[in-house]
Amino acid sequence: MTHPTTKVPRLVEAIKYEVKKYLKRERRKDLPKGADFWDFDCRMGVDEESSEVVHVYDINKSIDQAELKQLESFYLEILAKPGHRIKKPGKSSE
Repeated sequence: MTHPTTKVPRLVEAIKYEVKKYLKRERRKDLPKGADFWDFDCRMGVDEESSEVVHVYDINKSIDQAELKQLESFYLEILAKPGHRIKKPGKSSE
């Protein structure tokens, strides 16, 4: 996250914006038959080998952590997959 003319906070905001745009673009795609929503498998770390699974809603927090650690770069992987809702057990009326 280094650039000769752009400051780090601006780079961080640009990265977050690009991630948000990608997620929005993927969610607009047509769902495959039988799928309820788009789910995402996400991994983040210093490099691919040391990356760990991250929930899609924790990506911004992970990017903030990378900024606090003053990393020059990091690895972020986001893979879209069709998701299926799991029905919660309902209350039975007796």
